[in-house]
Amino acid sequence: MSVMVARKKVVRKWEKLPGRNTFCCDGRIMMARQKGIFYLTLFLILGTCALFFAFECRYLAVQLSPAIPVFAAVLFLFAMATLLRTSFSDPGVIPRALPDEAAFIEMEIEATNGTVPQGQRPPPRIKNFQINNQIVKLKYCYTCKIFRPPRASHCSICDNCVERFDHHCPWVGNCVGKRNYRYFYLFILSLSLLTIYIFTFNIVYVALSESAWRAGELGGRELFPSLTVLTVLEVLICFFTLWSVVGLTGFHTFLVALNQTTNEDIKGSWTGKNRVQNPYSHGNIVKNCCEVLCGPLPPSVLDRRGILQQEESTAQEGSCPQGPGTQEPLATQGPGQAQEGHSVLSLQVPAPSVSDAEMPEEKQRMPGELPVPPLDAGREEH
Repeated sequence: MSVMVARKKVVRKWEKLPGRNTFCCDGRIMMARQKGIFYLTLFLILGTCALFFAFECRYLAVQLSPAIPVFAAVLFLFAMATLLRTSFSDPGVIPRALPDEAAFIEMEIEATNGTVPQGQRPPPRIKNFQINNQIVKLKYCYTCKIFRPPRASHCSICDNCVERFDHHCPWVGNCVGKRNYRYFYLFILSLSLLTIYIFTFNIVYVALSESAWRAGELGGRELFPSLTVLTVLEVLICFFTLWSVVGLTGFHTFLVALNQTTNEDIKGSWTGKNRVQNPYSHGNIVKNCCEVLCGPLPPSVLDRRGILQQEESTAQEGSCPQGPGTQEPLATQGPGQAQEGHSVLSLQVPAPSVSDAEMPEEKQRMPGELPVPPLDAGREEH
C-alpha cells in the first residue's frame, strides 16, 4: 500500500521574480546579469589603491606625514562601501501586475477609449496626473502591464520598471534609481576625491624620489626601480580616470541641484520646446539637495525574501492487511485544488456499494455464490 504525503517546500519570492536580475545570498544581493564591467571597476580601484599603499604610502608617511595613508584609507573604504551599496541593492523596481490586475486595467482602458474602428491606430495609453499644479503624463508599460508612476521608466537591460529611474550604469552593475541614487552619487564623489588624492601624491612621490635619487641617497636608489614602472602605471590610470569620474560627478551635482534625473535631462523633459517647468524642483538648491540626498529612503516593494510555500508529494510504501471489500485509496485532485506551483493530494473515499435491488438481474447472486455464466456464453452468434 502506498500513501501519498504532501510536504511543504519553502520557495523565496526572488526565485520567481521576472526580469533579468541576478540574486545572491538568498535574495539579499540584487544585481543586473551583465556584471563584467563591474568586475573591471573593482579591479581598477583595488589594483590602483593596492599599489599606492604598497609603495608610495610608506615613503610619503616617512618623508612627509603619517596622516597621508590614513586619509587615503578612509577615502578608499568609503568609496568601496558606497559602490557595494549601489551595486547590491534594489534600485526601486516596481512589481509587475498580476493577471487579475492586468485584466482589470485592460478593461478600464477599453471602457475609456471605446472600440477602435478596424484599420485605425488605438490612442496612446496615458493617464494625466497633477503635481504642483502641473499635469504630468503617466505612461503605460506593455511589459509590466501597469501605468508607471511619475519619473519611472522601464530599463531595457534589466527588463524592469524602476521608480525615479536615472540610468543603467554598467560600471556598478545595476540600475540607478530612487533607492540607490544617493549612494551612487556619494560613490562617484568619493571616487573623484580618491583619484585626485592618489594622483597628487603620486606626483609628489615622483618629485621626492627623483630628488633623492639624484642626491645619491640609498633610499632613493632603492625606490627608483618601482618608480619607473608602477608609479607611472598609477599616474596613467589616475589621469584617464580623473577626467571621466570628475566630469560625471560635476554633471550629477548639477542634476541634484535641479532635482532632475539623467533620463529627464536626455529626453529634455523640462527644457524642451514646450518650456515646461520641472514640477519636482523646489526652486532652491539646498532644498533640492536635501530631498535627493537626505530624504527618507523608501522600503523595497519587492519583498525578495518573502516565502512562497509550495507543496510537493512524496510516496511512502507500507503493507497492511486488506479485508474483504476494502479498496486501496487513490490520490485524486479535487476541483479547484489545481494551482500553479502547488500539488494538493487527498485520499479518495470509496464509492458506496450498490444494493442488490439496484443491480441488474443477471448480476444478482447470493453471498459466496460463484457467478454463473449465461447460457448463450459458449454459443457462436449466427
